[in-house]
Amino acid sequence: MTPRRAHLDGLAIGLMLGCCVLWGLQQVVVKATLPMLPPFLQGALRSLIGASLVLAWSRARGIPMFDRDRTLVPGLSAGVLFGLEFLCIYGALPLTDASRVSVFTYMAPFVVALLLPRFVPSERLTMPQGIGMAFAFAALAYAFQEGFTSPVRTQWQGDALSIVAACLWGATTLVIRATRLSSASAEKTLFYQLAVGGVILYVASLFAHEQWPAGGLPPWAWASIAFQSVVVAFASYLAWFWLLGHYPATRLSAFSFLTPVFGLLLAAVVLGESISVRLIVAMLFIAVGITLVNRRTPVAVAPS
Repeated sequence: MTPRRAHLDGLAIGLMLGCCVLWGLQQVVVKATLPMLPPFLQGALRSLIGASLVLAWSRARGIPMFDRDRTLVPGLSAGVLFGLEFLCIYGALPLTDASRVSVFTYMAPFVVALLLPRFVPSERLTMPQGIGMAFAFAALAYAFQEGFTSPVRTQWQGDALSIVAACLWGATTLVIRATRLSSASAEKTLFYQLAVGGVILYVASLFAHEQWPAGGLPPWAWASIAFQSVVVAFASYLAWFWLLGHYPATRLSAFSFLTPVFGLLLAAVVLGESISVRLIVAMLFIAVGITLVNRRTPVAVAPS
């Protein structure tokens, strides 16, 4: 077994930066694809294709996926939470800006920091971490208020769905860290999330009466699905789990703030979204909060 490194080397920094760019770009790509493919159908394809790739990867590497290790119940629970999280994310993107979805969903580390001590007493919040939580929630209230005065009437609804998604993301991480999933392989944990989540999103697509485009999908839409499933759901998530197994979680978590930063920048460049001063200030408050929360206790959320 490869020993865990004490510091981040060039490989870890490069992989982490790449993951942050990809995760920030994900919401932008989904939003850009909405005119060609409905949101829940996008999410279902993303998750089910990603799950198939994880299964093929695991079989090729001889990683057991269906052995009896008592992970079924927590695995299904994590999968349901993961599916509901992306139900909120894909439901939010038609209602609000991709930049706002990026900022609000990355409140998940604070959900973990707030609730984890109930399951792991050693993770009790310190004073600096408590101040970091206060910064985060102040930023949340400050940015959310903007949705009620926006000319886009649905913006506050999309913002609210993004916040619910962050809570579900945090809850998924808690299930993974506080159950037998914590000792399961990264591939098996990821497969539970993608497979169950894909089914939930497909059922939601049926209930929403989403239709496959009559003339088929254009090449850009297929490229979007390939990016979401192969690059993000499969490759970047496995890279993240590999990093957590080889490098300190605290140092890796410090990069988490870069994801909404990239999300803001890419949404402005690719989609032409205007970035308000209020949202930038809120993001800075969140940055301070993440720095304080990560000063002592690592809050490395499972990827989303």
